[in-house]
Amino acid sequence: MALRDMPTARRSRTAHSPPPAGPDRLPTLVAPRLQLRWIEPADLEDLYAVFSDPEVMRFWSHVAWPHRDEASIYLEAIHRGFEQGDLFQWGIALRGDDQVIGTATLYAIDHAQGRAELGFALAREHWGRRYAREALTVLLDHAFGQLGLRRLEADVDPRNQGSLNTLEALGFRREGYLRQRWQVAGELQDSVLMGLLASEWPSAR
Repeated sequence: MALRDMPTARRSRTAHSPPPAGPDRLPTLVAPRLQLRWIEPADLEDLYAVFSDPEVMRFWSHVAWPHRDEASIYLEAIHRGFEQGDLFQWGIALRGDDQVIGTATLYAIDHAQGRAELGFALAREHWGRRYAREALTVLLDHAFGQLGLRRLEADVDPRNQGSLNTLEALGFRREGYLRQRWQVAGELQDSVLMGLLASEWPSAR
C-alpha cells in the first residue's frame, strides 16, 4: 500500500519553511503495534526493499527504484528536508522489531500557512493489517497537535482504492480531481485530491 509522495528530485525548500527548532531528529511516535521513528543509515536495505517493489510503487508518481544506491540518495534527501524544515519522514517499524517496513511522510510543509502534504508506503507483506491507518493516526495527532498544522492534503491515484479507503476512514474528504496529472513510465495517471482540516480531526478519530 502506498500514497503518492514527491520524487526526491522535486523536493525543495519553500519560502515559508524555517528549520525546525530543538532536537536534531524527529521524535518517535508510538502506536499500539507500531512506532514511527527516525530513519538511519542502517535502514538503507529496508528502504530499498520497500521502494524497489513495483507493487508498492504502482500508484506513485515515479517508478520503483532500479538500483540500491537510490536508497542512500533518498536518505540524504530525508535528512536534508528535516534540516530545512519542509520534509518530515518517519520509518514505520513494528514495536519490538526495529525493522523499517514502510514510511510515513509530511512534505511540502509550509509552516506559515499551516499546511503540508501527506504520503506513506508500506511493504507488501504487511498489507491488509490496517498498519497504514494506525501509523497515520499517530502522525495526524502529531501534525495537528505538536506541529500546529491546520490542513493536510494528499494526492491519490483514483485506482488506489486501498489508500482512498484508509484516508476516508481517517476523515479526509475528496476535494478535487485532476486528469492526466502525472506521466510515469509512459503511463498517464489522474489524481484525486484529498484534504483534512485540524478542526475535523478529533471527530474523525
